[in-house]
Amino acid sequence: MEEEKHSSLLFVINPIAGDIEKEELEDEIRAECAAHGIACEIYRTTGANDKEVIRQKLQDKGYDSVYAVGGDGTVSLVASLLIHTNTPLGIIPLGSGNGLSKDLLIPQDTEEALELVHQHVVRNIDTITLNGHPSIHLSDLGFNALVVERFCSGDTRGPGSYAWIAMQEYLAYEPKNYRIVTDKEVFEGPAFMVTIANANAFGSNANINPNGILNDGRFEICLIEPFPKAAGIGILYKLYTDSIDTSVYSRRLSCKSATIYNLEGEVMHIDGEPIDLGAEVKVEMHPRSLKVILPVSQNEKEL
Repeated sequence: MEEEKHSSLLFVINPIAGDIEKEELEDEIRAECAAHGIACEIYRTTGANDKEVIRQKLQDKGYDSVYAVGGDGTVSLVASLLIHTNTPLGIIPLGSGNGLSKDLLIPQDTEEALELVHQHVVRNIDTITLNGHPSIHLSDLGFNALVVERFCSGDTRGPGSYAWIAMQEYLAYEPKNYRIVTDKEVFEGPAFMVTIANANAFGSNANINPNGILNDGRFEICLIEPFPKAAGIGILYKLYTDSIDTSVYSRRLSCKSATIYNLEGEVMHIDGEPIDLGAEVKVEMHPRSLKVILPVSQNEKEL
């Protein structure tokens, strides 16, 4: 078993993530660190200038690792500041999805995840950028991006709310047209959704890219092509049984770079955060550019 001790850790906590009492959580973090002789600092996000504040802390204090304590948005925020640095990203998942942490096999139980502060391995994973904006996990255009936009602008959270919005939007949604030029091939035509995948599954556990590897120097553009509405249940079943590759409506482009022409101005998101990148989206791969903290069980496993 590999054990690493650090002199100083920063924990970035989203105070509104999850249903756990944050004061109690902070006490647990401090206790876990103190038990292993590790100094720690806790920063609660406010939604205002968080990235600038955290960046300044990193410059001033040079933490050995930074832990994102929250959901996918908190993870993306912290990770974006650690790309191309020697400072590893740790994750204590608290969100409703926790997509990246699941793909990295990080424990979803808070107490088990906290054990990573003193017992872990560090590995490098790829990141990608979309018009310069970092994407660590999954980004997409089309139906799912529309649902994400509606979800983020709503007042309720959780998988139930997401599923309700998806059902409301599904029957009326029509595939949009895209042109995708990669370093290997070209796709042009309609698609129900277009997912730029550095990893495997959405936080909902729908596995859009079952064979994706987080550190192979490539990313996948996963297409769900137009299908009869009645086929939706079958596609959903395949997404939740890791078998979407067997669907006649699924297509995958594996590449190192790509340009996506969003011909109809469809909405999109990066790692669960809605964003408008315009009509032309350049996607670039940055191999093994982010260090991540993983359970020791991942020491010999392929990501």
